[in-house]
Amino acid sequence: MKLEKSDILKALETITVAGEGKNMVESGAVKNIITFGDEVVVDLVLTTPALHIRKRAEVDVMKVIHEKVYEKAKIKVNIKVEAPATQPQKNEIKGKQIPGITNIIAVASGKGGVGKSTVTSNLAVTLAKMGFKVGLLDADIYGPSAPIMFDVERERPLSVKEDGKSKMKPIENYGVKILSIGFFTQPNQAVVWRGPMAAKALNQMIFDAAWGELDFMLIDLPPGTGDIHLSIMQSLPITGAVVVSTPQNVALADARKGVAMFQQDSINVPVLGIIENMAYFTPEELPNNKYYIFGKEGAKHLAEDLDIPFLGEIPLVQSIREAGDAGRPAALQTATPIEKAFEELTKNVVQEVVNRNDNLPPTEAIKITTMAGCSAVKK
Repeated sequence: MKLEKSDILKALETITVAGEGKNMVESGAVKNIITFGDEVVVDLVLTTPALHIRKRAEVDVMKVIHEKVYEKAKIKVNIKVEAPATQPQKNEIKGKQIPGITNIIAVASGKGGVGKSTVTSNLAVTLAKMGFKVGLLDADIYGPSAPIMFDVERERPLSVKEDGKSKMKPIENYGVKILSIGFFTQPNQAVVWRGPMAAKALNQMIFDAAWGELDFMLIDLPPGTGDIHLSIMQSLPITGAVVVSTPQNVALADARKGVAMFQQDSINVPVLGIIENMAYFTPEELPNNKYYIFGKEGAKHLAEDLDIPFLGEIPLVQSIREAGDAGRPAALQTATPIEKAFEELTKNVVQEVVNRNDNLPPTEAIKITTMAGCSAVKK
């Protein structure tokens, strides 16, 4: 008797593999069927290595073919085990996650003095004005500025109980929860720490704090590409990074290095885009004039060269500096060109976060090992 492949498939549709929930054909367990006269070979691929499940599948195949196709069929069942590929769902953060925090955005600059902390503080208050729950971690251990910019220099985090553990309660102002090493030092006290001490302090502010529910945590990184950056990315799965630069060539050269750091295969943090700060100067008495003191559209051209988004430009305005020094970020001012500029910038950042979460897999916290006295970064 000649066995037909269609008859065998129909018979196999009446049995299931334990734990699959679908019939053997529908689940994809049946990979191949070969018939030759009254002989049949069935190739199965299962997702579990359990011996009893493999044996049961073999017996079920032989039994159903004998009962429904041909009782004297000569049957051989080949079984291969393949573990299913685990696909993380979108927006799921892998690594050492802080419960309740949806997106973690690192704000970086290759060079100091480009206004990274000013941009971060104004980005934070603008997100809060838009209705988001926002936290700001001032990770610039050696030059913390968030306490000044949010007018909370004299504040000190309190201890609260959370899940039976004692944790720091972030200082809150303008709708933003803030933690900074500046809360734990005196104004005239220099922080003279080696890398491991700084990393330990950061970990305490990250994981021993009662951040609560946050839509965005902004991390104000130190300038450059160094040990603090690696410690942060080792501790947390960063959703994406934003790089701040002025249009000046010297700053752009360092900004390029900052982007390259995040894009290394061993780090692989998505770069959401570049922000151009101090883009141009407009005198109050000449509101239609623009003077490109540090160069024109340098960060915009850099973003185009690197094929990453250009998030927007912020002009060089005296009131931004004055507002930061006074502890009230300029974006809080209503109906001003500065408010509008930061709103546009913030909308672009939010859109890039949405695009990133929709189109890219979750970021993983990196693993750092030391080999032959050098720091090696691994996934």
